[in-house]
Amino acid sequence: MSVLSHTLAGRARMLALGAMLVLAGCSTPPPPAVSSGQQQAWTGRMGLQVHDPLAPERSFSAFFHLQGTPDNGKLDIFNPLGSQIAKLEWQPGGASLQQGDRITESTSLQELLERSLGTPLPLEALFGWLRGLQTSAPGWQVDLSRYAQGRITAQRLSPPPTATLQLLLQAPE
Repeated sequence: MSVLSHTLAGRARMLALGAMLVLAGCSTPPPPAVSSGQQQAWTGRMGLQVHDPLAPERSFSAFFHLQGTPDNGKLDIFNPLGSQIAKLEWQPGGASLQQGDRITESTSLQELLERSLGTPLPLEALFGWLRGLQTSAPGWQVDLSRYAQGRITAQRLSPPPTATLQLLLQAPE
């Protein structure tokens, strides 16, 4: 990747993060999950920053719609203008990530996320956090003190790379 395209990609990510922060001021109250049987769904904004001392910092922010469970589900990711930029689907034994015409597959959702994001995410704990539960995950610390306002912040403290995940959930319409 050329220096120019790397710089433009960084600016685009920062613009998206800035838009997310501006829109965060307009958050709606509590984020009850929509459930149908065992499946649940959440909509909102997310931001992830990965701090690796051996690599350039990675950051990502987007709107999302998540439905399912840690075992079976779908995550749609949208840019600030509402266009879909990625779709992640998983079920026991496999996961796929579609970004435009590019599809990446793996036998493990955890492995696919770590390869794509640069850090593992604690899926079981994440689904607990989305329900407002103080679920523990090795190396991660979650702050649910503003859950009633739809805000969740989780930090991966160890092992490196460290990461910060921020979620702003929207109440169902």
